[in-house]
Amino acid sequence: MNPKPNIVNLPVYKPGKPIEEVKKELGLKEVIKLASNENPYGTSPKAKAAIIADLDNLSIYPDGSAAELTSALAAHLGVKNDNIIFGCGSDEIIALIARAFFLPGDETIMADQTFSVYKSNADIEGAVTIEVPLANGTHDLDAMLSQVTERTKVIWVCNPNNPTGTIVSAEALSTFLDLVPKQVMVVLDEAYYEYVTDLSYSDGIKLLERYPNLVILRTFSKIYGLAALRIGYGVASPAIIKLINQVREPFNTSRVAQVAALAALGDQDYVQECRRLNAAGILQLQAEFNRLDLESFPAHGNFIMVDVRKPAVDVFDALLRKGIIVRAGHRLYPSYIRVTVGSAEQNKAFVEALEQILSDQGVRV
Repeated sequence: MNPKPNIVNLPVYKPGKPIEEVKKELGLKEVIKLASNENPYGTSPKAKAAIIADLDNLSIYPDGSAAELTSALAAHLGVKNDNIIFGCGSDEIIALIARAFFLPGDETIMADQTFSVYKSNADIEGAVTIEVPLANGTHDLDAMLSQVTERTKVIWVCNPNNPTGTIVSAEALSTFLDLVPKQVMVVLDEAYYEYVTDLSYSDGIKLLERYPNLVILRTFSKIYGLAALRIGYGVASPAIIKLINQVREPFNTSRVAQVAALAALGDQDYVQECRRLNAAGILQLQAEFNRLDLESFPAHGNFIMVDVRKPAVDVFDALLRKGIIVRAGHRLYPSYIRVTVGSAEQNKAFVEALEQILSDQGVRV
């Protein structure tokens, strides 16, 4: 059985190591996972209650159109129902966009260090990926524009960018969108939108009327704390949503995910509290990195990418043995680790372990 030639050498996505696996491998009783940008405070109690209340309906198929959730989200965002599509995480929306729009040989533009799922899905569909170097960890929008050709189909902008955590300002984004040819789709991935406190940041939803070639991606996995239930969404013009829907599998989001997302969406007080705690955690970690003379990128999501001045994979392994899981292996930043902003106690434990490891490895801190 022969696979498609363009997928033979595709790397398999490697998520952050699971807590139970690390406990078993290393014989640890306590493990702190700061690898996957999960919400350390969990999900809203209202979402938990909604899940419990719906457990008697597990034998019933979900609403394939997620009608109730769609209406609630549309009202929350100030858009119409036909502007929205739901997926098994925003990852699935990325895959559906690739499936719906890429033909072999089409070109797609993205940063050279960004969310890897953009490239893997383009590769699956036989599209040609043009990777544009980041400028100080931030999307170089002018350089991305310079790569647009008549074969360009989609441009991906991750804002805040994963893994660097940097943002593109509203002004820079609008200037960029003004210059992108109207036949080229721009996918603006705002998975960490709710965490951003910088006033220069844009709300992509407000740009949709002006730019009909724009698609916004968001998720309930991050600040809403529903990563296990896999539910995200895309917002775009009805014409684009219709085309994406044509390649969507039926029942791609579960009943439990829909009812939990609906309840979580209705608890904006919880969202704002998580946002406040995350901002405080960023300040806590940045202060510690400054004390240790470690450079980090400006953090605008719920994670920070920091230069540990040693091979990151070595520091990752040493942290793992102390029961702390982070992310390493970023090909263009071999001495950087990405760490999720945890609770104050988790952040403190991480910094203490990191300081000891760097000291043991001869890094002056």
